[in-house]
Amino acid sequence: MPDFDPKSNSSTITNGRNRAAARAMLKGIGFNDDDLARPIIGIANTWIETMPCNFNLRLLAARVKEGIRAAGGTPMEFNTVSVSDGVVMGTEGMKASLISREVIADSVELMGRAYMFDAIIALVGCDKTLPGAVMGLTRLNVPSLVLYGGSIMPGIYKGEEVTIRHVFEAVGKVAAGKMTDGDLKELEDVACPGAGACGGQYTANTMATVLEFIGLSPMGFNSVPAVDPRKDDVGRRAGRLVMETLRKNIRPRDILTRDAFENAIVSVATSGGSTNSVLHLLAIAREAGVPLTIDDFERISNATPLYADLMPGGKYTAVEVDRAGGIPVLGKRMLDAGFIKGNAMTVTGRTFAEEVATVEEVPGQRVIKPLGSPLRTHGGLVILKGSLIPEGAVIKVAGHELHQFRGPAKVFNSEEHAMQEVTNGAVKAGDVVIIRYEGPRGGPGMREMLGVTAAIVGMGLGDSVALITDGRFSGATHGLCIGHASPEAARGGPLSIVQDGDLIAIDIDHRTIDLELSESEVKARLAQWSAPEPRYKHGVMARYAALVSSASEGAVLHTPAFWEE
Repeated sequence: MPDFDPKSNSSTITNGRNRAAARAMLKGIGFNDDDLARPIIGIANTWIETMPCNFNLRLLAARVKEGIRAAGGTPMEFNTVSVSDGVVMGTEGMKASLISREVIADSVELMGRAYMFDAIIALVGCDKTLPGAVMGLTRLNVPSLVLYGGSIMPGIYKGEEVTIRHVFEAVGKVAAGKMTDGDLKELEDVACPGAGACGGQYTANTMATVLEFIGLSPMGFNSVPAVDPRKDDVGRRAGRLVMETLRKNIRPRDILTRDAFENAIVSVATSGGSTNSVLHLLAIAREAGVPLTIDDFERISNATPLYADLMPGGKYTAVEVDRAGGIPVLGKRMLDAGFIKGNAMTVTGRTFAEEVATVEEVPGQRVIKPLGSPLRTHGGLVILKGSLIPEGAVIKVAGHELHQFRGPAKVFNSEEHAMQEVTNGAVKAGDVVIIRYEGPRGGPGMREMLGVTAAIVGMGLGDSVALITDGRFSGATHGLCIGHASPEAARGGPLSIVQDGDLIAIDIDHRTIDLELSESEVKARLAQWSAPEPRYKHGVMARYAALVSSASEGAVLHTPAFWEE
């Protein structure tokens, strides 16, 4: 068998007499013959100037390029889109967030197919850039790795560490008269002290943890904070490593095995991670051709202890994971406890077990609990099913103790209406708030509801109100909040026929969520239901709504067969 040629892809673009015009174009922007004779490494950069989460990635790319060049490659950087959930939350712009995951995946794939890069390193930050990049890399299946820009540092407000979640909750406190507008302004000014992604175990840091556990990010790289001087060296090392990955011909689908996905789910469960990880791992698994269902999350989470004491359910910001020794400390804890498939391969070519064998845990660290002394005996994610939500919904239980809830429905057909009524005091203790027609198709785009959930918490109702939606929740959400309700209301799921005052029963221990109506009444209401007019009839939103699958399948886009209309 002939040796693998590390330039086998890009030679189609750069080599031979017929490629003279291509070489001329590339020389026009500074490349020379020596550059073009080396393997060409694409840098998929999600840098953007609209948020702190990805703001440092332009500088990080420069360090990555240094590493690539030192290892004998030629880097070529390109950009994708990125949407800040924190900036657009609570507006129509939030509908673009999940849709951007598909656009990011498509742009990475398109650039890889167009320029035939020999390998790719993706630089990611805000929530959808992580799964979007992985989806694109998996389609291309060229040697690749993913590097996370890092967490933001916590802000300090009146001597306490705060994150962006505290600002959202403060809005509810002001509405409830528990905080002044002056206090809110003071908090707003200090909550985000610089570059980096939202600082708890919210979606970005959850997915950064996932990527180390699943093997596509090098162990210990992602947990270094964005503004830490060590991140420069991490970037150079990542650049050198992608060249090693290329020479070893290690490809994403070699890494993304069933064992790797189970390890990833373990990381979410033991860290109290975001419910969005369910959507994203289902979507990545589809690209990798690995069977995965929401029931796998329930099975694995139920068996995995919660070891990391991280916000929003716990005490500490994600920066504390780095101070404890990094994500590999959590990996070693899970391996030692017997919850990890240690033979799963990682991007270095070594196994998971080999990668965490030499981890150095910082003595006295507080964020990752000692072996045998977890915070809980089960993980943070629970899948609920029942007459209200037959295909399932997801709730994060880390951080609250309420296991049963029964109350009358208060129904809203949009997030805006719900937010208006919550802040006006229309929602009372004991209510089950329903926010529907915000699912993948109905929204479209499955908006996160952090504004509403944070307002409920800020008003002191976090332990006395339940919320159910076919939309999503931010990783910063905590409380009795149930999302991804499937089938969604826009598809005629039972959520569509709930009326104000209907009783809803939630039993987390038994994993049930039921609408207390007779079967005949449910059938009668469904017979009277008709789908609402699409909110968008042209453009990307309309195309997404027409093609998107249920949240229980990852809210991925169906690809029609080429002969279908």
